[in-house]
Amino acid sequence: MDSEPKLPLVIGAFFAIYVIWGSTYLLNKIAVTELPPFLLAGIRFTTASILIFGIAMAMGKPLKISWRQLLNTIIAGFLFLSFGNGVVVWALRYVDSNFAALVISAQPLIILLMMWMLQGKKIQPMSLVGIVLGIIGIYLLIAQKEVVRLENSFTGILMIFSAMLAWAYGSLFVGRADLPRNYLVNTGYQMLTGGILLGLMSVIFGEPWVSPLDWSANTHWAMLLLVIFGSIVAFTSFNFLLKTVSPEKVATNTYVNPIVAMLLGWYFLDEQITLQSLMAAGILLTGVYFINTRKKLVGLSRFRGRGQEQV
Repeated sequence: MDSEPKLPLVIGAFFAIYVIWGSTYLLNKIAVTELPPFLLAGIRFTTASILIFGIAMAMGKPLKISWRQLLNTIIAGFLFLSFGNGVVVWALRYVDSNFAALVISAQPLIILLMMWMLQGKKIQPMSLVGIVLGIIGIYLLIAQKEVVRLENSFTGILMIFSAMLAWAYGSLFVGRADLPRNYLVNTGYQMLTGGILLGLMSVIFGEPWVSPLDWSANTHWAMLLLVIFGSIVAFTSFNFLLKTVSPEKVATNTYVNPIVAMLLGWYFLDEQITLQSLMAAGILLTGVYFINTRKKLVGLSRFRGRGQEQV
């Protein structure tokens, strides 16, 4: 295929990973005001997995995998979706969507530190600058009076950081695990197993199960957009871009998603954007930029896509 016909697809794919992934914070915030968090995420990913399997079968991709691959998809599904995504959705009950997006933008920093602690990877000087800026940005973000005054805000912050640790460990695990080679099949199994585990978590925590017939129109629309666009279109676009453009360009979603989330949260939910939030965002995203400019680490953004479109 020549490059000219592919250009509209590239533009559309970048729109998906920029705007659609950035909008998932808003959509989850809308839905979680009515639905329990684990039930919400479980329905989303289980439904998306069925649709993804249907797409894979229509493309003639075999769904058969080995027992080891199944076990690894269960582990990845738990780390990325059941815990990594489900806990973030839970935290959205206590913090604003734009705040959560900004904190999660520091994910490359967490992955870098975990690589250093668990794998002994040397941290380059430019990445050290990124770590320092990231820590300063996070401190400015969570130290705001507007955040501290919110009831259970620190509970939400701790939940987000625990989810980020799960994401970071999952990123390292996926890099070495035996998983289905076809990315649609791989994603389908991760979403299916992650969705089933979320359903079990919903039962264990005693969440009330709400029939879709009783959902409001806003929740129906939010769920539909999360399943079709957040879980299928954006992820497919992400993998398409990884094969079409450089990883450095794909990694720019790390900087754009929080900005989209901030604007959407401000416009649709009247979430406050303070001057300190803007300062923290600038410092934090600059730190992430310094980390992602290391070519050896830019590829880590690939693992962030395996479910984090996720939130």
